[in-house]
This record gives sequence, C-alpha cells and structure tokens, in this order.
Amino acid sequence: MFITRRTVLSAAAGAAAFAGPARAQARWQMATPYPDGNFHTRNVRAFVEDLQTRTNGAIQVQLHTNGTLLPMPQIKRGVQQGQVQMGEILLSAYGNEDPFFEVDGIPQLVTNFDEAKKLMDLARPYIEARFQRQGVSLLYMVPWPPSGFYTNTAVESIEALRGTRMRTFNVMTNRFATLVGASPTLVQVSEIPQAFATGVVNAMVTSAATGVDTQAWDYAKFFTNVGFTFTRNAVFIQRRALDGLTAAQQAAVREAAAAAETRGWQMAREAAESQQAILGQRGLTVSAASTALMEGMSRVGRTMADEWVTRAGDDGRALIAAYRAGT
Repeated sequence: MFITRRTVLSAAAGAAAFAGPARAQARWQMATPYPDGNFHTRNVRAFVEDLQTRTNGAIQVQLHTNGTLLPMPQIKRGVQQGQVQMGEILLSAYGNEDPFFEVDGIPQLVTNFDEAKKLMDLARPYIEARFQRQGVSLLYMVPWPPSGFYTNTAVESIEALRGTRMRTFNVMTNRFATLVGASPTLVQVSEIPQAFATGVVNAMVTSAATGVDTQAWDYAKFFTNVGFTFTRNAVFIQRRALDGLTAAQQAAVREAAAAAETRGWQMAREAAESQQAILGQRGLTVSAASTALMEGMSRVGRTMADEWVTRAGDDGRALIAAYRAGT
C-alpha cells in the first residue's frame, strides 16, 4: 500500500481525538526539522522514549526528523491544527508571527550559557502565555551552542561581510545581514550545502553543530567563532492532546520535559566544544574573533537590541530591563 504524506497527516490529525480521559491512550506524531545526528534530535528522541516509559506505553510517539513530515515553517501551525501533536522549532524563526520570539536572536545580548539560561528563564512566562493563547503548551527549551561565521575568506572585521550573499534563517539574521551590507537569503538547514554549491549564498552565521550536520568542510574554509547568539529550540504540544490525558499522564509529560531540558542544556554545552573540534579536524580554519570584529559585532548588536525593544513593546522592554538589572 502506498502511503502519502497526506495519509500520514490525516492519521495524525485523528490521534488527538483518540486521546481522551476515557481511553487514557495516545498515539501521537511529532515533527522536528533537524537530522537524526543533531544533539537536539537525540535529546528529543530520549524525551519521547522517557515519556513512553513513564506512562507504561500509554503514550506512543512517532518522531519524524529532518523536516520529512513538515518543514520548519509549518511545524507550529501543524501542532495548532492537530496535524501533529508535538513539534520542535527554532523559536526565533517565528519572529514574523511575534517579535517577542526573536529575543535570543539579538547578537551579543548574551555571551555565555549562564546568561542564556537567565534570559530563557525570564522570557519563559511570556512565551508560555503566548503559546497558551495559540492552543499549544510549551514543554521545554534548549539552546544552540554559540554561533560563528562560515566563509571562504578570513573575517577580520565586520566590514569583511559587506557584499557577501549570507544565508539567513530568521528575522534577526536577516536584519543582521542587511546592517552589515550583505545580501540576506533565507535557507533551511537541509538546503545549506546546495545553496553554497550553487552560489546562492557564500557566507552564513550558525552554530558549529549545524556546520557538522551539513558537512561545512565541503563548502567553506573558515569558521570564525564570534559567539553570535544562543538561540533556543522550543518543544511544545497541542493543548487539546495534553488535556485529553489523565492527570498522572500530564504530570509524566511535564516530568519528561523537565528532564529533557536539563539534559539538553548539558548536551548543548558539550556540543559547543566537540562540534567545533570536528570542524577543525575536517579541514576548516577555526579561529576566535579579532578585537576589531567583536567591536563591530557590539555596534550592530546594540542597534538590533534597540530595534527589537521598539517592536516587542511593553513585554520586550520589561524583559530587557529585568535581564540587564541582574547582569
């Protein structure tokens, strides 16, 4: 029997109705845009297995990786509409929907994992409230390791990026490219190698983990670590699906999510070193940013922070004030 993507989605849509207090059983679909080897995906898989164990198999989740069921721009809507019951997204990629989701995409706002954790904890109530209004519940968030520039020439200053064709993946990277005089082009993770190979882009800023996932040594020569951002992935569930569980099962979902968040942060810290080392081993010239480059990054970061506060309104101003009060 030939099973189409539409068939899978139709079956997934019916799973939410199947999950209810009377049956206390759930057969869910989950979509993530990242490949199997990525640490986020490995963490999601561990979360799914933990959830199934904690509920004695009452909750079964079929995980679809690498955007095979839904591409990243469609995952959140897919969960809201019940095409899938759970999903994972890069939160800042949804900045066009709500600028508040972009806060972790402000360059140099946070410079280490501890600051990233503080910003996440402060932002969480705002994100949870927004998700609740949209019919989904936030389960956990995990950051990407700090990002760097992938190029074929050395980047000694911010001016070296002028005139490049830069791969972007959210509103903030698009704005950054514009501010430094590059031409921004939206490219999903799975499409990066082809975009470089065909000349659509010739520079990007992203984590070492994504560089390894996409075998950056095949299309770039330099990785310059600037600690650009610590953007976060969010894992979430359709509220109707969650509400259809028993109280004990809902608690199990929350407990598995809390464990996944703790585990994911540790995996992110480990990936920051291990993945960058792999880039060097495979032939990229890996270097720290020069003083001149970091000064340029700071200038652009301040501009983008001011712009973001204007777009994010009262919630944005309150968040930045709370964050800066403790740093």
